[in-house]
Amino acid sequence: MVGARGTGSFESVEDVWQRSGVPRASIEKLADGDAFHAFGNDRRQGLWKVRGLGEAPLPLFAAADRAADSISAEGIEPDVSLRPLTDGREVIEDYRALQLSLRAHPLTFVRDELARRGVTRCADLANIRDGRHVEVAGIILVRQKPGSAKGVLFITIEDETGIANGILWPDRFEAQRRTVMSASMIGMKGRVQKEGEVIHVICDRIIDHGDLLHRVGEMSFPHRTGGGDGARHAGAPDRGDKGWSPEPRNCYWPPHADGMDPEEVVRFKSHDFR
Repeated sequence: MVGARGTGSFESVEDVWQRSGVPRASIEKLADGDAFHAFGNDRRQGLWKVRGLGEAPLPLFAAADRAADSISAEGIEPDVSLRPLTDGREVIEDYRALQLSLRAHPLTFVRDELARRGVTRCADLANIRDGRHVEVAGIILVRQKPGSAKGVLFITIEDETGIANGILWPDRFEAQRRTVMSASMIGMKGRVQKEGEVIHVICDRIIDHGDLLHRVGEMSFPHRTGGGDGARHAGAPDRGDKGWSPEPRNCYWPPHADGMDPEEVVRFKSHDFR
């Protein structure tokens, strides 16, 4: 694609397909990542146009199309008016495709509701005195249980203002294993511990805020307030832990088990170490 672009800028999705020779599946991944926004196509329009392409352009017809500047060129789909995605859905789809978004952080959309629930922003931990009880919420970035930590679990979460680090003692982890290992967005309730510039939340309780995360896809600006383990098997219980057993608290409960459409569940990838 870079080589083909050297002969002149791409002008459309069809132009990328015809000139680059890249498989349609690869172009579809680009569309899913909103790569064709520069052509005036949002993610949904880009995917619509890619789905209208063949598996590979036919060189003879492609050359003829360029020579004749035909308005009925091979693979060019008629314009269709599609309902635009909400701001929140665009962010969710960014995370689904890329695990990041340059538009906004998902928690930006639910901050008003989190504030109503008394949840503190991660960045504000620096201004809270040592020993005070707080709740911070965010998307899980890292879970790690070093071998030298005697069963202590360290969690790093992220909201739109920054990150927060939590510590779960072994008994607290065992009591809340299912939530810790399966939720993508959690609240950490506990006591602030400060040692110099290092700040931790010593967690007493972990809260699953997946319901708020699910609402983001329906939201647009301005915001509206609403009424797992390893990389290979995200969300599964850590069966390597000492004391694991197939008891209800240790069994993975998928987010869609309560009636949520599995296709609507967005899994934010975390980095998990043991």
